[in-house]
Amino acid sequence: MTPDSVLEDGSLETTQSETRPPLMNAKPDMSDHLIVTIDGPAGTGKTTVAHQLAARLQLDSLDTGAMYRCITLLAIEEGLAPSDPGPILEALTQHVIDFDWEPTPPQITLDGRRVDPRLREADVNDLVSRIASLPAVRDRMVQAQREIAGRHPRIVTEGRDQGSVVFPDADVRFYLDAAASVRAHRRATELQSSGKTVDEETILSSIENRDRLDRERTDSPLRVPQGAIRIDTGSLSVEQVVDALEHAVREHLKSAASGGGV
Repeated sequence: MTPDSVLEDGSLETTQSETRPPLMNAKPDMSDHLIVTIDGPAGTGKTTVAHQLAARLQLDSLDTGAMYRCITLLAIEEGLAPSDPGPILEALTQHVIDFDWEPTPPQITLDGRRVDPRLREADVNDLVSRIASLPAVRDRMVQAQREIAGRHPRIVTEGRDQGSVVFPDADVRFYLDAAASVRAHRRATELQSSGKTVDEETILSSIENRDRLDRERTDSPLRVPQGAIRIDTGSLSVEQVVDALEHAVREHLKSAASGGGV
């Protein structure tokens, strides 16, 4: 999978809130190029928060975790070992992982089919950290994600290494966190709402294992990016988290527009 096959050019169609000032109040060079990164462990609400923040600020949004999940699904469907990068990389040359940028938020596709609900199922959850820890796979994804930012230079991108590795010079960097038990409860509630029978203790064990794998991998381990604003989402609503992030981005833009830097 080359960056060009990962990306379909296009833009999000979002509406500007009447109660919020337009992002274009920033000076032109800042409005033309703005990268906001959101990192953190599984279940902290990164994806939901990133999409809502992007909609408020009229930016594109990128769920990089969906890219790794999609590769994991491909490996499952092709019967590939999660520890062997060679066949996985070869499979990526034979199948197409794209983003459909027309919906809000963008939808990831595998060979033209939308697979997002499938990406959240247990077998993908159990293997995604192992596949994401493969250096060759991460190198391919870092290249693809930077290409996305080249095509969509006003973007909110979320994952585990966005502010630390992929975009260390991002304009604003955030790190969301929450206790593993809180994240497990959120995931269980999400799955139950879609009609699935779940065991919260099993989900907690999976999250704790994934945290360990993410933090201990040698290539792009999960860590708080330098200069990141850290927020514990455990006791906050989604709206409260988005409010805090939006305020920080707008303060950054005010400072940059006045020549104060960050």
